[in-house]
Amino acid sequence: MKSITIQDVRLYPIAIPYVEPLRTSFGEEPFKAAVLVEVITADGISGWGEASVEIAPGYGSETVATGYHILRHWLAPKLIGKTLNHPTDVPALTKLVRGNRHAKHGLEGAVWDAFAKTNEMRLVDVFSAALGEDHASREKAWVGVSIGIQPSIEKTLDIINKRLGQGYARIKLKIQPGWDVELARAVRQAHPGIMLMLDANSAYSLADSEHLAQLDDLDLLMIEQPLGDEDIYEHGQLQPRIKSPICLDECIKSANDLRIALQVGAIKVLNLKPARVGGFTESLEIYRICVENQLPLWIGGMLETGVARAANVAFASLPGVTLPCDISATDRYFNPDLTEPPFVLQPDSTLLVPQGIGVGVDMEKERLEAAVAQWHERAPYPLG
Repeated sequence: MKSITIQDVRLYPIAIPYVEPLRTSFGEEPFKAAVLVEVITADGISGWGEASVEIAPGYGSETVATGYHILRHWLAPKLIGKTLNHPTDVPALTKLVRGNRHAKHGLEGAVWDAFAKTNEMRLVDVFSAALGEDHASREKAWVGVSIGIQPSIEKTLDIINKRLGQGYARIKLKIQPGWDVELARAVRQAHPGIMLMLDANSAYSLADSEHLAQLDDLDLLMIEQPLGDEDIYEHGQLQPRIKSPICLDECIKSANDLRIALQVGAIKVLNLKPARVGGFTESLEIYRICVENQLPLWIGGMLETGVARAANVAFASLPGVTLPCDISATDRYFNPDLTEPPFVLQPDSTLLVPQGIGVGVDMEKERLEAAVAQWHERAPYPLG
């Protein structure tokens, strides 16, 4: 494949409104925030990535301010002027910058897009080539939908009915102490046959084991990240105490974290968010581990714009991804998105992999400019 030389890196802090507010155990986000990354090659090709950072350090420690700072002053300078034979060269160039995985993912994602475009390939086919035989795309990603914490069980059921009517086959509910067992029982009673999972976002402790065990008779697909966001060991203590499969999210930040979780029996399902692990190079290694260990795998989302949504759909279409993913249709979150065409839910609860080269969606520059202006108008803090 053709190599690429990085000529410039441009950053775009953005703010765009959600179609509906989303509330989790961290609180409610007023708007979608991120730092979009544009990599420009010496041949004039633009590649796009997304640092899926948030306004406040809730889900992770990074924010728009830290992501922008690290990208501008520390990560981008390490790539400008460099010739890359493959996107998997990027981590070696940025390894001296510790942590900041969401920022790294944004930069690396832009390189993957630029590399694929340079070689006139779809991003998903570059992934498949890196994995080898038997990992060709299925051309679609099986998806579900995530429902935030609502004012009442009745409101939750109304939204579930709406999402099922739209064609989503798997329902994920956000939970927290005081909003869990009664909610899940009511939903299961109303919908005995649906694929149902719960996401705690680290809201519980090991002392809540007996409480969480009350969910065991509800035939849950999984309980996602019930304990601490840095914890692996205590999840290994919790899993034997409950029957519901534990899915790990926040605490798996690398392939080595996953190996440890498997060794101590802390995991039965993995939610892989490429942003959380620092990019697609690490994601591919994690994917390999899941395939080798026959570990159920799905791709999570950070409420991304179309840039990262397209890349996630591509990754989620790989055959080792075995469960419905958190990559809903575009109109679930944004109207309009920053990119075209939008992702549309298919009748079989899937999203189709874009057929264009690179990530396969086009950035709408006027929308991008408006989103940058919105950030500067609504930003709660300055960027460094």
